Amino acid sequence: MPSKKVFAYLLLIPSIVYLIAVFGYPIVYNLLISFTNYSVYSIPGSGTSFVGFSNYASVFRNPIFGTVLINTVIFVVGSVFAQLVIGTLLAILFNKKFPMSGILRSLIIIPWLIPLLVSGTAFKWMMDQENGVINWLLLWLHVIHHPLGWLVNPHLALISVTIANIWIGIPFNMVLIYSGLQEIPQEILEAAHIDGANAWKRFWRVSLPSIKSVISITVLLGLIYTLKVFDIIMALTGGGPANASQIFATWAYQLSFQQFLFSQGAAVSNVMAGISIVLMILYLRVSRED
Repeated sequence: MPSKKVFAYLLLIPSIVYLIAVFGYPIVYNLLISFTNYSVYSIPGSGTSFVGFSNYASVFRNPIFGTVLINTVIFVVGSVFAQLVIGTLLAILFNKKFPMSGILRSLIIIPWLIPLLVSGTAFKWMMDQENGVINWLLLWLHVIHHPLGWLVNPHLALISVTIANIWIGIPFNMVLIYSGLQEIPQEILEAAHIDGANAWKRFWRVSLPSIKSVISITVLLGLIYTLKVFDIIMALTGGGPANASQIFATWAYQLSFQQFLFSQGAAVSNVMAGISIVLMILYLRVSRED
């Protein structure tokens, strides 16, 4: 028996080495950088020094920190809520049997499969102020009277990137919710129907409680994935104009690779990681209580 345990542990060594090399080392190194004065001049080996929490203090005192925090909350909450609602409605639709439902369900997954930079470029063309199809359609429908600067107007930039991100994340939510609906025994729904429950009551009283755990994990994953969204914003606005669409992920990139403040960029990314860990702990606590 001991030999079997030793052999089992030996089989785990390649996976453990891979996790340490690919995930563990970057995380620890990033954490260490955030407590030093690491800069572009440190790369050739000029040395760094320990500065404690001064990088975190600089980040929190930065004039745009409040703007970035508010933008991140609006972007994440707006995206996750809209993706969940629309994804759930589509899942309910495709849970019904109708002609070509399988083909349509496959087509809806396409936005999730397209690389984010490609999706961002497509939305950038569509939202172009002069030649974008969105402005053309709204003008044709007489919804607006002049072209809108979706990506250059500080009041519209965050809304624009949020809409693009919602479109990308809908298929992910739909697939998870659809899989949960498929696991509900039809006998329960039929019994509720016989007892006089209409379609809304069957969903609210039977289907929704049955997929509560699926919704919970969908929301958690949505929060984590959306919190670290980078590609779509960089492709559309780059965090502008005037930081109007700047969130933590793009701000960390800007600090590190545009202003070369690597330590402050690492601090921002660690703040993001801390928020993700808090969300994960909250989810585990809620799941344990359920």
